[in-house]
Amino acid sequence: MIYLILPRGNNFGWGVCGKYLVKEISDITDVKYITESFGVEDIGDEYEFHFLKSKLLSDEDANEINSDLKRRVSGPVLQAIGNHTLTPWGPEIKGTFKAGYTFFEENILRQEYIQNGKENFDIVITGSTWCEDVLRDHGLDNVATVIQGVDQQVFNTHHSEKEIFKDKFVIFSGGKFEIRKGQDIVIKAYKVLQDRHKDVMLVNAWFNMWGDSMGTMAASPYIKYDVKSKDYATAMNGILNDNGLDTGRIVTLLPRSNALMAKIYKNTDIGFFTNRCEGGTNLVLMEYMACGKPVIASNNSGHRDVINKDNSIMIKNMKKIDINKNGKRVAIWDDPDLDETICHLEWAYQHRDELELYGSQAGNDLKELTWKRSAEQFVEIIGGIRQKKQTDNQYCTE
Repeated sequence: MIYLILPRGNNFGWGVCGKYLVKEISDITDVKYITESFGVEDIGDEYEFHFLKSKLLSDEDANEINSDLKRRVSGPVLQAIGNHTLTPWGPEIKGTFKAGYTFFEENILRQEYIQNGKENFDIVITGSTWCEDVLRDHGLDNVATVIQGVDQQVFNTHHSEKEIFKDKFVIFSGGKFEIRKGQDIVIKAYKVLQDRHKDVMLVNAWFNMWGDSMGTMAASPYIKYDVKSKDYATAMNGILNDNGLDTGRIVTLLPRSNALMAKIYKNTDIGFFTNRCEGGTNLVLMEYMACGKPVIASNNSGHRDVINKDNSIMIKNMKKIDINKNGKRVAIWDDPDLDETICHLEWAYQHRDELELYGSQAGNDLKELTWKRSAEQFVEIIGGIRQKKQTDNQYCTE
């Protein structure tokens, strides 16, 4: 029995990750799921909704846990970690041992955060080797990496050829609109291509429900950022128009269930991911590549666990930039070179036949990265630590 304390949802990274881990780990061992209350609309699918509900901790079990002053359960716990502070997401529950799962982008960490990791968890499991390296560099040794998976039933290479806009060169860009995701670089580079070629289009899936996060784009050196409406689509198209983009050749997507994105991906020509930092492997990038579609992507942080010279067009030239919050430096990120980015985009436009080779390799590579594989790695790590702890305790009592 493993107790899973994870977010749930259908249109943001952590929610998708939590949903799939519950499904796949429950195929390997019994689980009890602890999360926020949710309805069908939060999951986006009645079938998955009823499945997840069936795995929830019962009221009887919850009462039993709450009646224990130590809030302890008789099994291991896998719990999401909220952010770089390495504190647990959700209720404070102790188990026979505890594993935490984390993604973060602030890579200048206080020692008190590292101490949080040591005190709260027997092991911290990261979503990228970049995050693991950051933690090890700061003195946390009980670390491992498990990268996310892709739902192969949804995101696959079957029927991946475009069915609409066949006469256009369609560029896709996804991820919530913020300075870290680098959509300002996308806008600047796309503007160059738009002015050169009349048959280019941009499809953007940039919805951001967090105003503070979206507001970080005001720091961009490349674009004008002025939000003129509370309506997302109106505001986004206003920003694009302010920066000289022809919104008649742009599709601005509203939030939709993760599973509905495959059709969007397959009806575009190339994915454009100019991210400055990714604590995970960028689930949107992975799902896009799994559809057998080529990408231009920044070769930094978590992207490096997924992309290579054969399955992607890599933006290699980077400039280190300091990220400050409340007057303090909290991170050092890699800023993709704009000129190289524009060059790659123009090359892709001029060499569409060669793009198919990148897309084919991407599809093959991503077939190996499944949620089942992720679940097996979690169970293996948790089982190995549990065995080691039991052995250590045995030696201590002999």
